[in-house]
Amino acid sequence: MRAMIHALRRAARLRRALVPALLVALGASVMLAGGCATGHPGPLSPQALQEAETFPYYPIYWVGRFFGAYPLTAADGKKGYTSAIGDSVYYGDCVRDKGILGGGSCQLPLQVTTVIYRLHSNTTLGAQRNAVIRGVPAVIYDEGRSIELYSGRQAIDIFSDTFAHAMRAAQGLRPLNAPGFASGPLPPPVYCPGLSGPRSQRLRGTMSHLPEHACQRAAAIEALTSSLAR
Repeated sequence: MRAMIHALRRAARLRRALVPALLVALGASVMLAGGCATGHPGPLSPQALQEAETFPYYPIYWVGRFFGAYPLTAADGKKGYTSAIGDSVYYGDCVRDKGILGGGSCQLPLQVTTVIYRLHSNTTLGAQRNAVIRGVPAVIYDEGRSIELYSGRQAIDIFSDTFAHAMRAAQGLRPLNAPGFASGPLPPPVYCPGLSGPRSQRLRGTMSHLPEHACQRAAAIEALTSSLAR
């Protein structure tokens, strides 16, 4: 199980690294085609967005066509979908002050990935802080640049370049391919997230009131398994 968790995390990080590189390559090709004029990739067209809008397996989340001044520039869909990685939307590009090719490490302002949750421990995330965001359990890590929220059958992963962007995105999440709102509580998770570290009183209360008493059932199963292993 631990090996599988590490493999999934590596796959997610690889996906996160590859997309900015592809956007940079796209920008470079536009620059060459336009006589070396600098520019940003344009917003995703409605036709390209339709692939994500019709994703059939579960609700995937976004923050709209724009994240502040950053347009939606790429979105996954059913084609090439892998359940272990999930489906993502991407905002902005890697343009920096030094031009379209940047001048150092390149990180998108925002990527939102929705994936079916598989039970795991969050210890592999490193330094982290548990929280309640939009009424559901969440964990903040990567020095605040990344947030994982637990909702429905899914985990919603926010990867950003700053803590402020990550929190702003969390507060504006809404389904892309299903009805929903960009404010108010998210649907509670139907499972008990494998949180690590301290839990506030508010978080403990939230966890204790999940549908079908998910955390109480998980604790009972763990206790039974431990007793049988003695």
